[in-house]
Amino acid sequence: MIKKLILYQSAVLFLVSILISGCAGKSAKDVELYWPLPPDEPRIKWVGWIRGEQDVREETAGEKFLKAVLGEESRFTRLKKPYGVHARDGRIYVSDTLAGKVAVFDLAKKKFFYLGTSGAGVLSKPIGIATDAAGYIYVTDTNQDRAIVYEHNGTFSHALGEKDQFEQPGGIAVNDTLNRIYVVDIKRHHVQVFNRQGQYLFQFGKRGPEDGEFNFPINIFIDNEGKVYVSDSMNFRVQMFDADGNFLSKFGSLGDAPSQFARPKGVAVDSEGHIYVVDAAFNNVQIFDSEGQLLLFFGEMGTGPGGFWLPAGMFIDENDKIYVADQYNRRINIFQYMGEKYRKSLEQAEEAEQ
Repeated sequence: MIKKLILYQSAVLFLVSILISGCAGKSAKDVELYWPLPPDEPRIKWVGWIRGEQDVREETAGEKFLKAVLGEESRFTRLKKPYGVHARDGRIYVSDTLAGKVAVFDLAKKKFFYLGTSGAGVLSKPIGIATDAAGYIYVTDTNQDRAIVYEHNGTFSHALGEKDQFEQPGGIAVNDTLNRIYVVDIKRHHVQVFNRQGQYLFQFGKRGPEDGEFNFPINIFIDNEGKVYVSDSMNFRVQMFDADGNFLSKFGSLGDAPSQFARPKGVAVDSEGHIYVVDAAFNNVQIFDSEGQLLLFFGEMGTGPGGFWLPAGMFIDENDKIYVADQYNRRINIFQYMGEKYRKSLEQAEEAEQ
């Protein structure tokens, strides 16, 4: 478990800014950035970022020529305003609200493509994104009030529910064990649940401040045990539910002190049960234990490595790699939780080399 460190934000941000400024002149690949700072044991490591097509594939000979001889910049496609992010099986999926489509970064094949560009699955303002074990891709579109399902290659498959099923859908998450898809309905203040075929099953929540009620919920995450975590934005808290939508617990309140929220957005959980919450106003990510006690936070306002400028959605993959959509910096910031799973993977890698 993370050592419990309720840190004073101003002091930590000052020290982190010194660390980042000390990296000036280095490329991003050379930067080593950790939280918390020494002498405490590091728990979060900044890994890098994904900004666009250039971070997946190499420049062609023609592109290198134009850049070197004619001084023309490479015409790689860049993210414009990323909101949602999801990672699975060597791919990173990013919902780009300004581009009006989903960017797919296939790291294994070193390919980049968009989905939702035409036909029945055309997108307008994608927000939430998720995948299932069968390879299907789920995207919510807040302009069209739809939740759309695509095949692994990006071909339109079907939509969830019926016409007028949603009013501004937001976050979306999948429970592979139960074959359920959970969709946050922002304006109707509830979560709707569907089966994999797109049929409506049930919903939970209504508008209000009480346990199990919502006030403009926005993002959602499902952990390995099937627990559902919802960022309840205008109640300034995170609520936890079981797989059937029964309320379990909550934490958070309005404020600018550690463990409080001003604009909670993305929420995710690592393999050890720590709960991560993005706050767009603070430009950071706060980490809590399963009881809602603050352990640590990382990130600050900035354009350099580890910095944020209006962060939004987030995701944590099976290897405890942390992805945070950094809207105005037009990128996905990537971090690593250096927990037990990470340490074991390093040990196995070292043994394999011997």
